[in-house]
Amino acid sequence: MANERLRASISASGATIQSVAAQVGVDPKTVERWITTDRTPHRSHRWKAATFLGVDEIYLWPSVARQAETVSASELVTYYPHRGVVPVDLWSSLIDNAVNHVEVLVYAGLFLFDGHPELADLLSRKARAGAQVRVLLGDPTSEVIRQRGEEEGIGADLAARSRMTRRYLEPAMTTPGVEVRLHETILYNSLYRFDDDVLVNPHVLGAPAGQNPVLHFRYIPGGRTFRHYMKSFDYAWERGTPA
Repeated sequence: MANERLRASISASGATIQSVAAQVGVDPKTVERWITTDRTPHRSHRWKAATFLGVDEIYLWPSVARQAETVSASELVTYYPHRGVVPVDLWSSLIDNAVNHVEVLVYAGLFLFDGHPELADLLSRKARAGAQVRVLLGDPTSEVIRQRGEEEGIGADLAARSRMTRRYLEPAMTTPGVEVRLHETILYNSLYRFDDDVLVNPHVLGAPAGQNPVLHFRYIPGGRTFRHYMKSFDYAWERGTPA
């Protein structure tokens, strides 16, 4: 049987067999065999092709669902019962070692700047070295910030924390490659991405973020958990406004 899902995805994205082959790093005839004989590619090739076409690899190759589940589960590095027990050295190591991406989605995230007073300068240096730095802060004037402040029992303090974090970021905001946006998104998780690592801090109704668990994921080719959370970041980023 032919892989009609792959054929249709290539057509719908405006790609060609040749462009998919070039992106994945294989011969166009190999991509043709993926379509005409429904041959399942190697994991790294599946991920590159699916990413290029903007679809999930399981949609293109349903037979790999069990394998993808195993890989995705392996992306979980560890679990912390609350943010306060995440080792300070881990935050520092992830920040210091990030080369390509630093991406943060929070309402305020003030603890990160309080704990690393040199962070703005460090983000500037990383951006000048070629890293993409994107920070999403809650809009302190928004209704979601007001409501979340009430739910967490801190009222207007949440908006004040967002403003303070932005003030900490100001020295870095004129550096090309450092982008800061404000959002009005109802957050289910705060996200802290450093290259292939992401710390996910779920939001629990009625509790400040610092009292909630933290999950540490590290990207593995073929896994979906890391990419799933980063899609959430991109969703919020597209709807943010420049700070």
